[in-house]
Amino acid sequence: MSTIESITLMLALVYSTSLLYWGGKKWGALVSGALLLGATLASFFWPLLLILLGAVLVVTAIGQYQPAFANAEGRPNAVREICQHFFALSMLLVGVQYAINAGLLYAGETPWLMRPDVGDAFLPIAGGIELKAILTLGLWDQNHPAAVVMLCVVLLTGVVCKRAFCGWACPLGLAGEYLYKLRKRVIHAELLPPAWIDWPLRMVKYLLLAALLYLVISMPSASIPNYLAGNYHKVADLKMAVFFMMPSMVALIGFGMIFALAAWRRQGFCRYICPYGALLGIVSFLSPFKIRRDTQHCLIETKGMNCDKCTRACPANISVHTQKNIRSDECQACMRCVSACPKKQALQFSTRNGIPLSARGLLIVLLTIMFMLPLFAYVSGYWHSQTPSAIKMELIQKLDRIGH
Repeated sequence: MSTIESITLMLALVYSTSLLYWGGKKWGALVSGALLLGATLASFFWPLLLILLGAVLVVTAIGQYQPAFANAEGRPNAVREICQHFFALSMLLVGVQYAINAGLLYAGETPWLMRPDVGDAFLPIAGGIELKAILTLGLWDQNHPAAVVMLCVVLLTGVVCKRAFCGWACPLGLAGEYLYKLRKRVIHAELLPPAWIDWPLRMVKYLLLAALLYLVISMPSASIPNYLAGNYHKVADLKMAVFFMMPSMVALIGFGMIFALAAWRRQGFCRYICPYGALLGIVSFLSPFKIRRDTQHCLIETKGMNCDKCTRACPANISVHTQKNIRSDECQACMRCVSACPKKQALQFSTRNGIPLSARGLLIVLLTIMFMLPLFAYVSGYWHSQTPSAIKMELIQKLDRIGH
């Protein structure tokens, strides 16, 4: 596990453990801390233990000087924004590390900087094929094992807490938010499309998802071992990197359209294009947690007021104030509606029988799923790519000639 991955992982897990402690869940914090320490010791990787100790000192210092931040107290918006920027900064550093590693390979030099395996999260098709190999053949891929690990991690977040990954962690969603805000400074109007156009556009991401699923499902199980052992799969990450770093004219036009869409409408990329968002939208129906409106506390029913602050705060334009339970596939559990509500008890992210999940609780769940599972995968030997650097160094020189 690379240094950037290790630091990010340990900071996130130590912070989530501290949130359990400050939230009054002392036993939960003890169990979480014991699992974290046990997994770190089981890895037999001493730098990981040093990083763990460093993370404990950092989080402890933050607790002393910034207690509100350390306890994740305050409005959900502030907690979410910190989480989003943490993930974005982590992925930016991972991208820089990956670029240096790939550049050294291309130059024919043995990389002195380790390749960050978490970058395999950007190989969803490879992750899907690997998952099929595990389920149908009991075969674990050795070239990009992190791809299937991260695919399962993201899917699990959807099952547990709806599309919280989109609203709290996805760096692309955060980039889209900044593009939208930049456009609003120049053109103040919302420019929302009419409903008869919006609905068909929302189906585009599901069509893209169907195409990706078809590629995975249509591959015969008997062909999977040869594919996973083939040269294309060994350098699938490098092929993806070249696609983004040296795009064709068609790709540039596509990127331009995506950027324009993200700037035109808030969460435009998430709403219309992202196949991951479509997958999580489907999976999110299984989540027991939903935004629920309690009519016994809502100002609309109790005071007869014409209050729609929750709806106006929703970036997905969901009509929150007219529904009791928000089941929409566009809900990202961002809790902007909860933060905007003037009555604290009127809106909650909770289960059907009333078990609430606060912003701090959601952050704990998200950090635990997204970092504890990769840690266990690393300890179990299902994280680091086993493709030798020498083979990648050879294949990268003929990357344009390697096909499926």
